[in-house]
Amino acid sequence: MPQSELRNPHLDQLIAELQQRSTDQLADLRDHFTARAERGEALEPGTIDDDATRFLADKFVALDHDKALFCHRLCLALRAKCAVEVGTSYGVSTLYLAQAMHLVATEDGQPGVVIGTEHEPAKAAEARKYLASADLDRYVDLREGDLRETLQHIDQLIDFALIDIWPVMARPAIELIAPHLRRGAIVIVDNTENRPPSYRDLFDFIDDPVNGFTTQTLPFEGGLEMAVKL
Repeated sequence: MPQSELRNPHLDQLIAELQQRSTDQLADLRDHFTARAERGEALEPGTIDDDATRFLADKFVALDHDKALFCHRLCLALRAKCAVEVGTSYGVSTLYLAQAMHLVATEDGQPGVVIGTEHEPAKAAEARKYLASADLDRYVDLREGDLRETLQHIDQLIDFALIDIWPVMARPAIELIAPHLRRGAIVIVDNTENRPPSYRDLFDFIDDPVNGFTTQTLPFEGGLEMAVKL
């Protein structure tokens, strides 16, 4: 019998179901944004509009399993006690991070926390249900609202951060997170392959030597940026 990837068969099953629900929505996502482009309404780099926000309000858009599992493994390697997740959505990737906190806490005897932030109240409510069903809610501080407000107050060193959100919000997120990153902390940003224009502001910050990062785009589908705080 194969070993449980997350050392919890119930959690493996829950995540597989949620990942499948996210996958099942991909065709609708492609159709919606293809139709917009054909009407000359493609999203401009670095913007969010009301139509896209409404359309995505009930979509999972979950981080791919291989990427989320990689984040889980990084948290274990870092012996992470504090992770920040920017863009919780329905809490799929949050489950991976919270399970890492659980495993580290079980071995080290010190509780950890995932600080999550989600703009859509309905998504946050569902995320809390999934976390509770996996008995991982005690490891998550899920904050509802605009990340420019919810991430204003962080009172401990951050070991790991996952930024999986509208690109235009990535720069404000990292500006709020960066002062709290410990030396050796890792920041993961999804879908940065070839550094598209929408991420220009983020990379202006990461590439500035004053901010103390080194970074590399990892060869996951769509690109996965791994920045290390020096």
